[in-house]
Amino acid sequence: MEKAKDMIEGIPILRWGETSDKIVLAFHGDQSHKEDTVIQLLAEAAVPKGYQVWSFDLPEHGERKGQPYALNPPNVVADVEKILFEHQQAQQITLFGCSIGAYFAMLAGQAKNIQQSLFLSPIVDMRELIENILDWSRLTPADLRREKRIKTPFNTLAWEYYCYVVEHPIQWTVSTKILYGGKDQLTSRKTIEKFARPSMIDLTIFATGEHFFHTPTQLSFYQQWLTSNL
Repeated sequence: MEKAKDMIEGIPILRWGETSDKIVLAFHGDQSHKEDTVIQLLAEAAVPKGYQVWSFDLPEHGERKGQPYALNPPNVVADVEKILFEHQQAQQITLFGCSIGAYFAMLAGQAKNIQQSLFLSPIVDMRELIENILDWSRLTPADLRREKRIKTPFNTLAWEYYCYVVEHPIQWTVSTKILYGGKDQLTSRKTIEKFARPSMIDLTIFATGEHFFHTPTQLSFYQQWLTSNL
């Protein structure tokens, strides 16, 4: 498959497939990068159907590790503005997001003209996740407010990040397909089903799937889901 690397205002971009007016903008998950397996499989399913897939490294990930540009909502939103400016030729834009990438996709895309979205193991309630991580660490939002930054066994939490999440709730009205693993430990079944109540959201639950789809069986199911929904 044809792949071309590019750079948009310091953001490493990878284009999968030939130029098209049908674009999939792909957001990888935490501790991943623009060439992640789930994005490769996405490209393998999307390109034969006439799409071009654009993936990029989130701040502090991939080729952007070590740069003084933090992974936080305002920075990702700013990155997407720059990337979509290059997409002005696109007549149809689809968003793909994995895990936290789905949260960032919704945050950056909720005011845009997006035709559809595909989410794998999405974080659909970031506030709830942060508060859960605090609770699992025997901490509270008040502790985070006082300390400003707290390193937990899961990741480092920042008060400014939490405040942004609280002040910018997701308002999602785009036609969406979700693949969720029944053994997901980051987003509860109750939370994902609540998010998927609107009629424009279609939820597929793979009972033996985890938050991180990585086994041959899980990836095979994911490929079938992509083929059926693109």
